[in-house]
Amino acid sequence: MSRQSLAKAHQKIQELSWEPQYHEPYMKYGTDYTFRKAAKKDPLKQVLRSYFPMEEEKDHRVYGAQDGAIRGNMFRQVQERWLEWQKLFLSIIPLPEISAARAMPMLFQAVPNPELHNGQAIQMIDEVRHSTIQQNLKRLYMNNYIDPAGFNNSLRSFHSDYCGTIGRQFAEGFITGDAITAASIYLTVLAETAFTNTLFVAMPAEAAANGDYLLPTVFHSVQSDESRHISNGYATLLMALSDEDNRPLLERDLRYAWWNNHRVVDAAIGTFIEYGTKDRRKDRESYAEMWRRWIYDDYYRAYLVPLEKYGLVIPHDLVEESWKQIWEKGYVHEVAQFFATGWLANYWRIDGMTDEDFEWFEYKYPGWYDKYGKWWENYNRLAKPNGHNPIVAEDVDYVYPARCWTCMVPCLVREDMVVDYVDGQHRTYCHEMCRWTDAEAFRPTYQGRETPNMGKLVGKREWETLYHGWNWADVVQDMGFVRDDGKTMTAQPHLDLDPKKMWTLDHMRRLAPLQSPNVLFNEMDDAGRAAFVADYNKQGPAGRPAPAN
Repeated sequence: MSRQSLAKAHQKIQELSWEPQYHEPYMKYGTDYTFRKAAKKDPLKQVLRSYFPMEEEKDHRVYGAQDGAIRGNMFRQVQERWLEWQKLFLSIIPLPEISAARAMPMLFQAVPNPELHNGQAIQMIDEVRHSTIQQNLKRLYMNNYIDPAGFNNSLRSFHSDYCGTIGRQFAEGFITGDAITAASIYLTVLAETAFTNTLFVAMPAEAAANGDYLLPTVFHSVQSDESRHISNGYATLLMALSDEDNRPLLERDLRYAWWNNHRVVDAAIGTFIEYGTKDRRKDRESYAEMWRRWIYDDYYRAYLVPLEKYGLVIPHDLVEESWKQIWEKGYVHEVAQFFATGWLANYWRIDGMTDEDFEWFEYKYPGWYDKYGKWWENYNRLAKPNGHNPIVAEDVDYVYPARCWTCMVPCLVREDMVVDYVDGQHRTYCHEMCRWTDAEAFRPTYQGRETPNMGKLVGKREWETLYHGWNWADVVQDMGFVRDDGKTMTAQPHLDLDPKKMWTLDHMRRLAPLQSPNVLFNEMDDAGRAAFVADYNKQGPAGRPAPAN
């Protein structure tokens, strides 16, 4: 189809739109944004007549590659360390995709642009397709990988697990609160335009280096759709900019959306890329180098900074702080250490680091060994049951962290932890930005302006709070992370499948009950809480106790 006929077809589609006169429209998904002066254009002008043949061809390539992987015996060559981490990744990623599909109808009423509704409808189809091919990829791994345990039940279990709850709050952010905040700024302007670069481009490269060429095939097919989604977000952003009343909301949402994406995506993808790989070539980019190239240079400098010409205040301080978190404060390394600390509350096997890993980390992150090396040596020492407890219950100079109420990643950079009293509860936050999000941004009033559509963060958000006071064996059983024999745990702190070297529920029963730092924090008096915060801020790096002096 020529460009001219495509433009005519796209224009014809808009004639099918109408405003019903027979009832008063009900705004099911509200927004505090206004679009009185907005120019209503769709810069991409995609139509289904060109869309479906393109997607069909991409699906042929995806499913053809999967057939080739089975015939080519890929699963005998792929690194176990890598595929174990895919049990977490492939259980979580379909939920953001489906949430993104559900987010698009929220915009049909909120964004008064029939031309753009066409692009949003196509994005909805995209997101359903992405979830389908990703879940099919997980099914293929489960059927062919040496250890299917974890793949087989993760779809119904990740939402209640030690790490998966973080991914759940991230995905549900696409469909809760103000429709424009959630489905446009948070999803299309930030998550899809910026952070899918590391998610769908950098991570597939690492998969290929570990012998897995199926994940690159699937996720490059996904990423090739993101240009349309980016276009939807940018068009809505420009519409919002045309009305001066939207400026404070845009600046609020850019700050919230940037920070929550950084906290969750960098935590997860950074850990997969740095700690899920066996590729330790010195010329391979570290996650910090990937982040600097894909997000700092390609998104921040090329996309966000030019918005200043419209008078929009860009969150430069948060971009720089995110980089500081990754490069100076060891954010990704702290997250990987936390994931491994709680290996017993997960559903995959977490491989320990070797001397080759140590050397690579020290080369890419000078000073890494002094901070994290001893802990990982203890992790290896305690990996197989031999009369000792799992590492979470042993004295290895690690203080179990409090959870962040907002992003649900624990407060791992100890010096940044802050607290507040919100909605009748004392809450801990990993950073001042997460406190601001909960206590100021997600409120019915923002800077004196009524914002009734924002809502607030509610519920039992911390995983530890759900199981406070439980025996560890009962926690694992309740989550369903037990193998077919009814006693051997799905998760292990090593890759050895010898039954004599695997942890069981009997090992867990002798542990002290699980304690939630957040519950204990609320049980303290004011003086106790003040002392707790002062001590906590002096801890670390690598979760070390505060110095005695």
